[in-house]
Amino acid sequence: MQRFFDICFSLLALMVFSPFLFICGLILKFTGEGEVFYSQQRIGLNQKKFDLLKFATMVKDSEKMGSGTVTIKDDPRVLPFGKFLRKTKINELPQLLNVLFGDMSVVGPRPLAAKQFSFYSDDAKNIIGSVRPGLSGAGSVIFRDEELILSGDNIDYDLIYQTKITPLKARLEIWYVENKSIYLYFKLIILTVLVVLKKDLNTKKYFNGVNFE
Repeated sequence: MQRFFDICFSLLALMVFSPFLFICGLILKFTGEGEVFYSQQRIGLNQKKFDLLKFATMVKDSEKMGSGTVTIKDDPRVLPFGKFLRKTKINELPQLLNVLFGDMSVVGPRPLAAKQFSFYSDDAKNIIGSVRPGLSGAGSVIFRDEELILSGDNIDYDLIYQTKITPLKARLEIWYVENKSIYLYFKLIILTVLVVLKKDLNTKKYFNGVNFE
């Protein structure tokens, strides 16, 4: 049933947003470094790798610079138009194609790069990897301002991600898998829309049973 809704929603969204996506693509093509799309390998269903699509918002070869695969607050690698795309989450919209092709779901654990995924325990990897990753989900809603946590000078970004973000993100994603239902699917879609419209929304109250300490 979830796969049915994934196909319907991704097709509908692609048709509705296609003119807007085309305009964004043109702006990217003729500004910055001329790149429209960015592809990065992420860990998906059954821990298999897939190519996740985004609008290009950073300079070329950004993974080899600065904080690597982790994006921080005011990251100097982000291009001017890319800042707008990232702030509005528009840069994630090409992943509707990933949803349509079956690599992802509209809702699920956020797909991580191999390095960040390796920070999970083996049990967490097996549980989180048992479902399709999502365009949005519990982890995405709570960590919508993840870049703010990863801010500061002369810090180990991987260590901060591993010690401060990974433990709670693992609990959130496992909670989603254990409570997975069509009701939760639509609840998380609605929450995603609300946090985009209202940045200061207290979302923790919607995740009963998750330890946020």
